Amino acid sequence: RERFGALPAVTEFRSTPGVGVTGVVEGRTVSVGRTKGAAVGVTWDGEVRGTLTVADTIKPTSARAVAELRELGLTPVLLTGDDEGVARAIAAEAGIDEVIAEVLPEGKVDVVKRLQAQGRVVAMAGDGVNDAAALAQADLGLAMGTGTDAAIEASDLTLVRGDLRVAADAIRLARRTLATIKGNLFWAFAYNVAALPLAALGLLNPMIAGAAMACSSAFVVSNSLRLRRFR
Repeated sequence: RERFGALPAVTEFRSTPGVGVTGVVEGRTVSVGRTKGAAVGVTWDGEVRGTLTVADTIKPTSARAVAELRELGLTPVLLTGDDEGVARAIAAEAGIDEVIAEVLPEGKVDVVKRLQAQGRVVAMAGDGVNDAAALAQADLGLAMGTGTDAAIEASDLTLVRGDLRVAADAIRLARRTLATIKGNLFWAFAYNVAALPLAALGLLNPMIAGAAMACSSAFVVSNSLRLRRFR
């Protein structure tokens, strides 16, 4: 605004996910949307007035994040609406082998459904409006905290930092939490299975049984508190 002054108002604004936006500016219908490759076309009054070329750059931590996901036994897939050539270049830089490009928002949902039909458990990370429907469809939707409100609302989990490595941390923590829950259940059931017959036969002093129950509860709590040391 310092350079061009006050911008004119836009009316009849309409956004088409995966395609572009249109609106009326000073009586003229203006459209901004994808054309071919990484180009964005700007038209008004039905004529192309300009072309903007944009380029994607990956964060320095993205390749490491993909490697960490692989170490967890996951298969990274790049699902994007971008041009095939651009998508494959980004995937190669990040260390991703499988690429599904030039997909509209509804197409992303179809891809997630297809993977689920193959028996796969699908986790999806996204940050844009175009990702919202697929995030809702996935078994686990991970929204980047730096993304749009639509993506955050549709997800199951919001990653506060815009760093994909946090997704790997979240999965590791979830797995450790589940293992802790299973361990707690095992010891709780083991105590009851061992103690109940003895108590029923009168072979277990009630005072000892009460103390053993307290020890069992203390074990469960202390075992759960180990999760606080997760890094």
